[in-house]
Amino acid sequence: MFSVIFPGQGSQIVGMGKEFYDKFNIVKELFKQADDALNFSISKLILDGPKEELDLTANTQPAIFLISYSIFNVVKNEFKLDLHKAKYFAGHSLGEYSALSCAGYLDFSDTLKILRIRGDAMQNSVPKGQGGMIAVLGSTVDTIEKILTEHKKNLKAQIANDNSEGQIVLSGKTEDLEKLIQILKDNSIKNIKLPVSAPFHCELMNNATKIMTEELNKLNFKNGKNKLISNVTANEIKDPDELKNLLITQIENRVRWRESVINMIENDVDHFIEIGPGKVLSGLIKRISRDVKIDTINYQSDIEGIKI
Repeated sequence: MFSVIFPGQGSQIVGMGKEFYDKFNIVKELFKQADDALNFSISKLILDGPKEELDLTANTQPAIFLISYSIFNVVKNEFKLDLHKAKYFAGHSLGEYSALSCAGYLDFSDTLKILRIRGDAMQNSVPKGQGGMIAVLGSTVDTIEKILTEHKKNLKAQIANDNSEGQIVLSGKTEDLEKLIQILKDNSIKNIKLPVSAPFHCELMNNATKIMTEELNKLNFKNGKNKLISNVTANEIKDPDELKNLLITQIENRVRWRESVINMIENDVDHFIEIGPGKVLSGLIKRISRDVKIDTINYQSDIEGIKI
């Protein structure tokens, strides 16, 4: 059995999806619909840059979704591969929106608009320079949680992403992260400051939660075609009605990607197809399990060898 997975923020590059745009009218049409839905030329930003603007969270999130959704539709409609035969759809953070839209829970234009709002709300939840994220390498969730608990009186930080074996991302205020970096160093735990402008997936995102609660409640979610795995629980979403609440909860809570992948594998998934720019999720899955097949789709040639 296979699962279809969608990447999150950080996978964007100027020119992503260009081959699909040049070759397939369905992609040109989706890009045009996206420009109309967002009232600006996100297509030009994706294809030509500048990178600084593409990297703004309010632009990055709908842009990555647009590429993922476009590739998904090329695979399904031009190559006649029935991706809806997948046991699960899943995505990392904003990729969860790509998953639910491709599975039919939310309209394309509504997904673009809500991701534009989400990106803007997350970006502006904390004043620039007052929050950030660090990646911790070669440690475990239990070890990091123990350190955070031991030092909770002096600093506050949260696990934002449990990505794979040996890769955990932490979020917090800049001053707290500086203290934490030294503590990790003292414990011989390798860490890297990430080039992000906000502390995603932690309590500092509470303003974004308020905005997204209001905006998500305006949307009409439908019954989709595929089962989704939630970032928040790492489990299958049994009831479509709880999807909205889980998307709200996701903003301030940990992305349980490692647990999500393990859960899918334990439920007979032995093949993952990553749809969207880059190969980040494929790399993470390789660290979680060497026993599964992984396909990534960034170009037309990537589709031609896929068997499902």
